[in-house]
Amino acid sequence: MLSILGYNAGPLLAQSILGLINGAFYALLSLGLAVIFGLLNIINFAHGALYMLGAVVSWVLLNHLGLGYWPSLLLAPLIVGAFGIVLERLFISKLYKLDHLYGLLLTFGIALIVEGLARNEFGSSGMSYAVPEALRGATRLGFMIMPTYRLWVVVASFVTCIATWFVLEKTSLGATLRAATENAALVQAFGVNVPRLITLTYGAGVALAALAGVMAAPVYSVNPGMGSNVIIVVFAVVVIGGMGSILGSILTGFGLGLIEGFTKFVYPQGSGVVVFVLMVIVLLLRPAGLFGKAA
Repeated sequence: MLSILGYNAGPLLAQSILGLINGAFYALLSLGLAVIFGLLNIINFAHGALYMLGAVVSWVLLNHLGLGYWPSLLLAPLIVGAFGIVLERLFISKLYKLDHLYGLLLTFGIALIVEGLARNEFGSSGMSYAVPEALRGATRLGFMIMPTYRLWVVVASFVTCIATWFVLEKTSLGATLRAATENAALVQAFGVNVPRLITLTYGAGVALAALAGVMAAPVYSVNPGMGSNVIIVVFAVVVIGGMGSILGSILTGFGLGLIEGFTKFVYPQGSGVVVFVLMVIVLLLRPAGLFGKAA
């Protein structure tokens, strides 16, 4: 049987592919963070709480309003994105000309408030979220059998990430957004409502986090602490990829998911820290990140 580094290739590849599940969530979350930081220059520490909020809103739509998974997948990101727009208009818009520290402290406070309210309302125990009937069962990939829902998460996350990258890098809308961050006054002179554009950009970044939360709900239990459990790793992904780099966030998110899965098979004790070890190495060799631009 084919072997890699002395291990059977089949189980090793299977565990690495399973790591793509985490990688899909890392990529979606870090993409939202990169959009917000790259275009708005705000370190959004509330991202994990908004990811959790997406899962909670989806759970409420499913269990209290009787909506299915597919309507929830559409509505929850829109609802949480609208909440993000309100946050941006009321609070975050006041900080664009201040030091990054103020934005970090504000969004950290927002995260604590959102998580606290969710914990008071739903408790700390996890809430189950049923896998949609159309995505139940498993799919044979040749060297492994993968749950169909998890395969859907990987494919849907990849398509969403590539679509977001295309919009921001290859369309006139993306060019306008980038120009607005470089010279807002000039873009405003051409008739573009820059404040509205910035607000919608923040809402879109938040909606990406909420979308990740909806897709994570059937994989992990829905609980108020699910965002705080993943956000530190996601920040490490963003740093490795390069702060504000859209492509870097996507490639690094999926790549680190694969590396984490590989490490879990080869050296399980190191799977929880491998991302941070890689972050230290990258910062030592390339402080701007793998895809970032030096200041």
